[in-house]
Amino acid sequence: MNSIIGLGKYIFAIPFLIFGIFHFMNADAMGGMAPGGSIMVYISGLGLILAAISIFIGKLDKLACVLLALLLLLFIILIHAPGLGDEATMQNSMSGLLKDMGLLGGALMAASKAKDNSVIG
Repeated sequence: MNSIIGLGKYIFAIPFLIFGIFHFMNADAMGGMAPGGSIMVYISGLGLILAAISIFIGKLDKLACVLLALLLLLFIILIHAPGLGDEATMQNSMSGLLKDMGLLGGALMAASKAKDNSVIG
């Protein structure tokens, strides 16, 4: 049973790796939604990829999960929450907000189970 549960961290990291790649592939299209434009899309994409790699290899994984949770909180506040006031974008914004809220909770849970406590004890 523990081996199945141990797969969870890898399954959790896979979407972040893919989301990070999508940020690089679609930076211009996503730039209109992000404060700071395309450059912030590239920076956040890099953060997503680095967090996934850190979780996969188990180095600085606690720090990566906490920073990932912070990034997801910023996505909720700066990208999804403003769209809740507009009827045309409310459904997509609410879906994104709830998705990122769930992933934020998962990131904090993953941080509590992380192995590398060298930066955050």
